[in-house]
Amino acid sequence: MHRGSLRFLGSALPVLLLASCTSGMSEEEIVAHATELHRSVITIDTHDDIPANFATEESDPGVRDGRQVTLPKMREGGLDVAFFVVYVGQGERNPEAYAEAKADAIMKFDAIHRMADEMYPDEIELAYTADDVERINGMGKLAAVICIENGYVIGRDLSLLETYHALGARYMTLTHGGHNDIGDSSTPSERLGDAEDDHGGLSEFGQQVVAEMNRLGIMVDVSHVAKSTMLDAARLSRAPIIASHSSAKALADHPRNLDDEQLLAMKENRGVAQMVALGGFVKVMPAKDSAMRALREEMGLTSYAAMREMSEDQRAEYDARRAELDERWPPANVENFVDHIDHAVELIGIDHVGISSDFDGGGGVMGWNDASETLNVTIELVRRGYTDEEIAKLWGGNLLRVWRENEAVARQLQQEAS
Repeated sequence: MHRGSLRFLGSALPVLLLASCTSGMSEEEIVAHATELHRSVITIDTHDDIPANFATEESDPGVRDGRQVTLPKMREGGLDVAFFVVYVGQGERNPEAYAEAKADAIMKFDAIHRMADEMYPDEIELAYTADDVERINGMGKLAAVICIENGYVIGRDLSLLETYHALGARYMTLTHGGHNDIGDSSTPSERLGDAEDDHGGLSEFGQQVVAEMNRLGIMVDVSHVAKSTMLDAARLSRAPIIASHSSAKALADHPRNLDDEQLLAMKENRGVAQMVALGGFVKVMPAKDSAMRALREEMGLTSYAAMREMSEDQRAEYDARRAELDERWPPANVENFVDHIDHAVELIGIDHVGISSDFDGGGGVMGWNDASETLNVTIELVRRGYTDEEIAKLWGGNLLRVWRENEAVARQLQQEAS
């Protein structure tokens, strides 16, 4: 149940407004039906990043602007549930670095709890179970779920999984940018001196991690992992796995995307692949990427710090020159994004596909560039001819089914061990 108004940015999506309707509905009927449907389904975005200073005066989730996902924008766009990410980048594999990674993770856990438990308890509540999501939604509140991006935060300490689970973690991405002790990454780190592969998939420790995640009920997330690691996880996990934010490699040949063999393995495992609306994973444009790198180097914008510290004049110049590149190479839009959903559904079926954004971590496409524009995805799905039941599955039903199966496997494994 959504509260507040939904924001449909028709002016941002002229291609959608002009598209022909294959179902026989008029454009006005499509928008009206999608708007009503969007209010009735539970919409879940499985990957939304947060900064180190999240839930403070400097990064207040209750203030509308400044970030792609804020509570007001969730209300405006009808986004009911956000998985807030405890992300720690890959570093050295030694005791000192592991301790630092754990501290950084705990800081983000604390921030998400602070948002829900102290700052905005009347607006948003933490969900620890799939049933919690439905209960919180039924109360008219937003739901927050905690997830971990990069298993590096456990180092080689298996017991930390239980610690993080108690704090609310309900999925963990096994790797990130660079190999770790759990398994190989799809993007080896040149900075850390990674070889093409380290373990040839999941390490022996990684296999123990998957088993312990199954025991606890933490969903195994295979976004960012090497194909070998992903296939090992799909084969070994007793519970369905997820890819929390990956699109289809058949449409965009990026190492972070899933090829058809991986998507079929996801189906075999009963899991769900959450297609991600990150422009570079939706539409690969090498020439534009090269031009953007050249622009940033020319302007000295080669780090996140430099981007943040731009003067007003620099920002105006950068925006103008980037707009010229966008005109030459149009960025990915909602239509391109839903093409990935179409491909995955056609290959592995409606029960194994979902939706994610990677907002505040690089995500966004024209028409769905922050949480306030979430309705536009539903409009495009209606336009493509998806039924109400199918759209409900894509927006959250499939993810909740996988979550519940993980909970059931955890109960069974704990009973077997008792």
